[in-house]
Amino acid sequence: MTRSRTRWLARSMGLVSVGLSVGAVGLAARNGEGPAELVANHHAIGIVTAIGIAVLGAIIASRKPGNPIGWLMSVAALLLGVFSFTQQYAPLAVADGLPLVGLTSWLATWTALPGIAITITSSLQLFPDGRLPSPRWRPVAWVSAAATVVPAVVMAVRAWPVRGPELAALTFDHPALAAVFGIGFPVILALSVVSMAALVVRFRRSRGVERQQIKWFAYGAMVGIPLGLPAQVPVWGPILELVQPPLMFAGLGIGMFRYQLYDVDRVINRTLVYGSVTVLLACAFAATVLVLGTALGRGSAWTTAAATLVVAVAFRPVRARVQDAVDRKFNRARYDALGRMTAFLEDLRAGRAAPEDVEALLRELLSDPRLELRFYLPESQLYVDAHGIAVLDRPDDRRVCVPIERSGLPLGQVLHSPSSSQDDPTLLRQLVEVGGLAIEIARLRVELRRQLAEVQASRARLVTAANEERRRIERDLHDGAQQRFVSIGLALRHAQYALGATAPEVTLALDGAVAEISVAIDDLRELARGLRPAQLDAGLGSALRDLASRAPLPVEVRTSGARAAPDVEAAAYFTACEGLTNAVKHARASKVVLSAARHNGRLVVSVVDDGVGGAVARTGSGLTGLVDRVAAQGGTLDITSNIGAGTTLTAEFPCGS
Repeated sequence: MTRSRTRWLARSMGLVSVGLSVGAVGLAARNGEGPAELVANHHAIGIVTAIGIAVLGAIIASRKPGNPIGWLMSVAALLLGVFSFTQQYAPLAVADGLPLVGLTSWLATWTALPGIAITITSSLQLFPDGRLPSPRWRPVAWVSAAATVVPAVVMAVRAWPVRGPELAALTFDHPALAAVFGIGFPVILALSVVSMAALVVRFRRSRGVERQQIKWFAYGAMVGIPLGLPAQVPVWGPILELVQPPLMFAGLGIGMFRYQLYDVDRVINRTLVYGSVTVLLACAFAATVLVLGTALGRGSAWTTAAATLVVAVAFRPVRARVQDAVDRKFNRARYDALGRMTAFLEDLRAGRAAPEDVEALLRELLSDPRLELRFYLPESQLYVDAHGIAVLDRPDDRRVCVPIERSGLPLGQVLHSPSSSQDDPTLLRQLVEVGGLAIEIARLRVELRRQLAEVQASRARLVTAANEERRRIERDLHDGAQQRFVSIGLALRHAQYALGATAPEVTLALDGAVAEISVAIDDLRELARGLRPAQLDAGLGSALRDLASRAPLPVEVRTSGARAAPDVEAAAYFTACEGLTNAVKHARASKVVLSAARHNGRLVVSVVDDGVGGAVARTGSGLTGLVDRVAAQGGTLDITSNIGAGTTLTAEFPCGS
């Protein structure tokens, strides 16, 4: 059968069943049964059940035609619809002389029992995939089928032919019919218990989606059954009885179509919590009324007020204790995971944990080593990892992405690989919700580190650009103005030698001019000393030795042959220059030691003198500029300068491996 025909058949059976049930309501009104009488006589429960089974069976059969549950429920709904309709039609036909009295009386005799049996046994034994839990359950299925068909056939045979109004009263006073019904109904109840055991066995073997499907079905049944128990209670009993079938069908339908499966844990949790709280508070209210009523007298307004106050005060602590007990008893894994996250937040507030550790904690709690926590940066509109490095989605990445929001604003996302053995995929969302504070703090810290890195990179670029500009100026001075001064001096000397002793005044003037040119050349050289020296091309050690050779006091140089990046070597050189200049100008030192060596991936430069000490990095001083120069390269500068004990400048620069 094609899919379109399958849908047509399923929907047609559902419409016929619903039509029969609705028609039964109209016939009941003709028989003088209003809504109150229908509920009180328990006819309404059969009609509601028939409509619910018809709708659900039609939906399941049309959408899942390979699952026999839908077709069995459609057949059961058709039988129950026929029963409800004929149950109301037969008395009316007898009273008004309508046709088909015998046929409708006969149908009303036997159609209810198989409809009920099919609904109960098929839903319990075959839910949710339409197959038995195992081949060992086949005898139970055959016995269930026999217990459904045999009593119905016997009752149908014994009730036929119906002559006149014999069975118009629709009673089972006939000995054979009463015996069959009396035996068949207990057998169906026993088979229902056995079928429920099949569902329990299936639940214990199930995992993941199938387990959640069974939970929904069981939840609808467990909530619906207690509502059907007080059917004899006036007014509210029949109404609660009518609520029972929709709840059961809702649970079965949600389980079949997997609609928000994992919400069942929260629904069950809330039901247990608030149901228990209601019972406990009701007992507390009754006990308070009883105790105070004995002391103050029954009917006292103070008794009711005091009982209400007790309930109001006790609500929050009772709910908290019951919630804790339910979580610990019925979902220990979730309880422990959420407890670990709560404890982590307490450690975070106490300073015993870093907010970035939340990623490692999520990996541990979800047993997913590939879990990745990404943070959203609003200014750059990028997602970055815990190190502040921008990340991009890979087309071949099959991990599930769960967005993280706080107050409607994006905070980040979690990429994880759900395990097939993980029974509760909603646990991640709850952990993220509980640990949202740690995630937000971690995001702010990552954003701050990224901004600081940008600032440091910008400062480093400025220093590099300044060094390049100094080299250009040095080159221009050396190759331009300095060479021209030297050429002018040579030309003047040549002219002086050419004049000889013929013009002593001119010769004297030329001597003065050459001397001024020599002073200008020295000034240019002194100016060039503040620029990056060409000796750095041969290494930091060569540049420091050249620097020491020009110093007016003894300078010892201790260096290794290791090289670093050009900008790092330039920063180290100028640190040594500034330290040496301070020792010469201010420290009144007699000896200076310059050292440079690599240690643990860092270039360490030190300037040690034996001067008067007391050096401090004041605003506008050379040491303050030196601190900024070192920080621009991501380094640190330490100044140790006790009065009378000399000064030690130690700069450390990161230089990689």
